[in-house]
Amino acid sequence: MAKTFYITTAIDYTNSAPHIGHAYEKVLADVIARYHRLKGEKVFFLTGVDQHGQKVQQSAAKAGVAPAEFVKGITEQFVDLWKKLDVQYDAWAATTDPLHKKCVQGILQRLFDEGQIYKDKQAGHYSVRQEQFLTDKERGPDGEFGPEWGDVEFREEENYYFRLSKHKEWLLTYIDNRKNAIIPDFRQTELRNAVGRLSGDLCISRPKSRLDWGIELPFDKDFVNYVWFDALTNYISFAGYDPKIDKYEDQPQGFRDRWPALQIIGKDILVPAHGIYWLIMLHAIGFPDDQMPQLLVHGWWNLSGAKMSKSAGNIVDPDALAEKYGADALRYYLMSAIVMGKDADFSEELLIVDFNSDLANALGNLMNRTLNMIHRFQNGTIKWIDVTTLPESQVRSHLQTWSEDELQAGARLYTNEFADFRPGNALSAPLARTLSCNALVEISAPWNLVKDKQQGKLLDAVLYHLAESLRIIAILISPVLPKAAHGIFDQLNWKMALSGKEERFSLKDAQWGGLPDGQVVGKPVPLFPRIETT
Repeated sequence: MAKTFYITTAIDYTNSAPHIGHAYEKVLADVIARYHRLKGEKVFFLTGVDQHGQKVQQSAAKAGVAPAEFVKGITEQFVDLWKKLDVQYDAWAATTDPLHKKCVQGILQRLFDEGQIYKDKQAGHYSVRQEQFLTDKERGPDGEFGPEWGDVEFREEENYYFRLSKHKEWLLTYIDNRKNAIIPDFRQTELRNAVGRLSGDLCISRPKSRLDWGIELPFDKDFVNYVWFDALTNYISFAGYDPKIDKYEDQPQGFRDRWPALQIIGKDILVPAHGIYWLIMLHAIGFPDDQMPQLLVHGWWNLSGAKMSKSAGNIVDPDALAEKYGADALRYYLMSAIVMGKDADFSEELLIVDFNSDLANALGNLMNRTLNMIHRFQNGTIKWIDVTTLPESQVRSHLQTWSEDELQAGARLYTNEFADFRPGNALSAPLARTLSCNALVEISAPWNLVKDKQQGKLLDAVLYHLAESLRIIAILISPVLPKAAHGIFDQLNWKMALSGKEERFSLKDAQWGGLPDGQVVGKPVPLFPRIETT
């Protein structure tokens, strides 16, 4: 059975509405998933929401509703946004799901029975905002806890702990032995340095006396699980993992066909959550080293160099942007304007500039002028011509070069950049093709060729080249711009039986000569109307 490409994102915390960072992460995952489906691979794309926790409980109380009702409202905002942005996932992880609860409790019970979870009393300074005990390492040079910790109070509390420190040496060895455990590589260096400083164990519970909105510990009904074994376990619980089975190789075939996953996360949750806690948790329940997930770590979207935050009041609303400019415009900007792993400044002005330049003026203009010329000069019908039979000319030279050498070079660039998780760079292949075709129109001047009967075959060759290039461009842009790709195929009257369906596009079809001789194309409909700012 062929291996399924499993891609998942960090689940979104349902204590506030989605922002542009959430949108970037989900669109990135969707683009990568669509690319693998474009290659003909089976894909399992999981995303979802983290619904438990003390902050949710407090926010629900402040709103005067039950936590379940509160998270339902926030969850609906995420679901609606992903639909609006054409994010097509295969499974939805919600941590209140009974399937997930069963998996979490099964894992906790196993680790408790093995002595990897124990009860202890802790006294110290506690950050109410971050819901964690602090150590002297969190103090600033002045000996005080910084404002990022919010209100800090001294607290003494009994809780359950996971023996995290027991696995420190294993994690160091794993990171040293697997060079692509974390992408980009500088994040792997960052993680290794953090693991080197690791000390102590991990508190994984909260007493019900102050937090009852969570999954109850199976071995002590006076406590609920706190975040880690709940939120992080979603990556395997919704993929079919069975906690009752000790050995990884005995796990259900469906789970092993999917796992390990490519997990897309933000840089702020690499250390310690995903890079330390999650990898050690998997190791503790018997996952072998070659079945550890690969972590793809992206940067932040900032505003004028400052991190976006609700408290600072500089949050960018992706729902409003999608409503204003459309899903394809926002998807294109999010993929093209950031370097994988790095931070970027969000700019609505740049979104407009990129859309108008690359999509409206270049691709949209090419689509419009190509179909118009085919209808004006050839009654809407394209004719295939063997370019090698044409007399030597500058136009023939361009036709041969652009239909062969450039196509192959573009395909290599496209697949190589996607292999390195750089969809923005991969877009340069169809964009280069678009610019070449627009240049061909100027060089060949079909409006002059049509006046000379001796140039009839050359005119046919040029118009076929433009239409066939648009077909290939549509395939290549489909992971990032699915609506536009369907729009191009629709106007070419190509694969109409699959209109609106993702299987309409296949990377193996991005070969020259797909459109047949005599293909009748449709009338042009604007794909990318210019965004006017005045």
